[in-house]
This record gives sequence, C-alpha cells and structure tokens, in this order.
Amino acid sequence: MNVKLILLSIMILLLTGCITNEDDYMEKISVMVEGFNEGDMIPDEFTCKGRDISPSISWNGIPDGTKSITLIMDDPDAPGGTFVHWVIYNMPAQTRNLPKGMPPDKTLADGSLQGMTDFGQPGYGGPCPPPGKPHRYFFKVYAVDMKLNLPAGASKNQVESAMKGHILAEGALMGTYRT
Repeated sequence: MNVKLILLSIMILLLTGCITNEDDYMEKISVMVEGFNEGDMIPDEFTCKGRDISPSISWNGIPDGTKSITLIMDDPDAPGGTFVHWVIYNMPAQTRNLPKGMPPDKTLADGSLQGMTDFGQPGYGGPCPPPGKPHRYFFKVYAVDMKLNLPAGASKNQVESAMKGHILAEGALMGTYRT
C-alpha cells in the first residue's frame, strides 16, 4: 500500500471520528480551592512561609460508577523535576470536599489513605519553592472506578499506575507561589 493512500485513510478516519483522543470523552471534575482561583497566588497560610496547612478543597462532577476519589498535588516547576506535595487516595466516592488543615495520618477516619510526599512524609506539604520565578501547583482530583489496591503511604507513581485505565473523570486547579 502506498504512503499517500495510508495518509488519506488516516485523515478520513480522523475526520469521521473513528480515531479519537480518549480524553475528549472523559468527564471533567470542577475543582475549587479555598483562598484562590485558577492561576492565582496561593495564600501564605497554606505554604511553608505560613502555617503550612492544607486548604479546604471541594469538587463536583463525579460520575456514576465512581468507587473512590484521588487527589494529587504537585509542582512541575521544581528544580529537580516534579515535586509531590500531597497524595490522598481511596476517598469514599461520595466525598465532595476536604476540610482545611487535614491531619498527616496515613489512614484517615473515613478510610482514605495518604501517600508519601517528596518531603518524605504522608499528608499535605505546602509550597516552599526556592527564591526566583513563581512555581505552579496543581491540585488534581480523579474519579476512579475501583478502590486502589495499595497500602497507606504509596507514592504518587504507584497511585498513578494503579489508576491507569480506571479514571472516569478528572479535573484540576492550578495556583502559583514564589518566595
């Protein structure tokens, strides 16, 4: 088969919708974080410059079939590569918010589990970038069609691997911070 015919076939399939991006059909979760909106500066209270406590976070748009919810907060602008600030998974499917000042326990009262951050501990660790340009911090929420078969204290990579192929919807809110 010649190359022109192959390219023409691919173009036809793309134009008719036979080949699509799976993310085009994934439902979107709306994420809200206390004290700032998309792209705004994160208040000092939630950083190492302040009380370093987790903000109140809420979300909506969780689809039917969700069995658990995962939240990951990370900084892709860290000098050594993406820095993980918070991993919480196996939250009950009906959960729609996390209160301000979440405890750093590996296992929470509702059965949610917290993973290890790049600070070497479970629970929230707020923004604390080196001086210079602002860093971006993503609060990502995932609706998952199963409970993850992971122990408390799992890493972000382990959580992401376990969720692969099981994410029903996702959403994120990005805040910035600089010291």
